[in-house]
Amino acid sequence: MFIELLRSRRSIRRFQEKPIEPEKRALLEEAALRSPSSRDLNPWEFIFIDDRETLEKLSRSKPHGAGFLQKAALAVCVIADPEKCDIWIEDCSIASVFIHLAAHSMGLGSCWIQIRKRAYNGSNSSESYVRGVLGVPEKYTVLSLVAVGYPAEHPEGHPQTGLPCDKLFINRYGSTKK
Repeated sequence: MFIELLRSRRSIRRFQEKPIEPEKRALLEEAALRSPSSRDLNPWEFIFIDDRETLEKLSRSKPHGAGFLQKAALAVCVIADPEKCDIWIEDCSIASVFIHLAAHSMGLGSCWIQIRKRAYNGSNSSESYVRGVLGVPEKYTVLSLVAVGYPAEHPEGHPQTGLPCDKLFINRYGSTKK
C-alpha cells in the first residue's frame, strides 16, 4: 500500500557502490514524466546523470548538503522553463517527490538536494554552478538534484508517535475536534 511506502521512506545520504539496473532507471524516468502538472503544461525537464566525474562535480554544487552525491549511482536534475507555467516550482517539486517515491518503491534510496536559491560560494549561486556543469540553457531554472542509489544505510521510518500532529486541524484552523 502507498501508506506503507510513506511510512518506511527516509532520505538516504550513504550509497553502495552499485549501479542501478537499466529497468529501474527506465521506471524512474517514467515516474518523472508521469508527474502531474498544472493545466498539463509540463514546465519540467529532467537530466539523468550517471557519469562519475559529473556526479563528483555536482557534489560540490553547494557548501553543505550535496557532498553525498559523489557516491550516488545517479542524480536527477529537475529543471523548468518558468515561462511555460506560473507554478513551475510546485510542478517541479511534485516531480522530485515522484522520483523519491518511485526510487523507494524499487529498493533504492534517494535524497533531495535543493539548488534553487542556494549559494555555491560568496559570488555564485548553486544554480549557476549546476547550469554550467550540465550545460543547462539560461532560460531554464534549476530547482533540485535528486541523488539516487542503493542505500548503504537503512534508517527506520519515522514512528507515528513522532508525527507533528499539532499541525493538523479539522474543519477550521486551530480546531482539533472531529
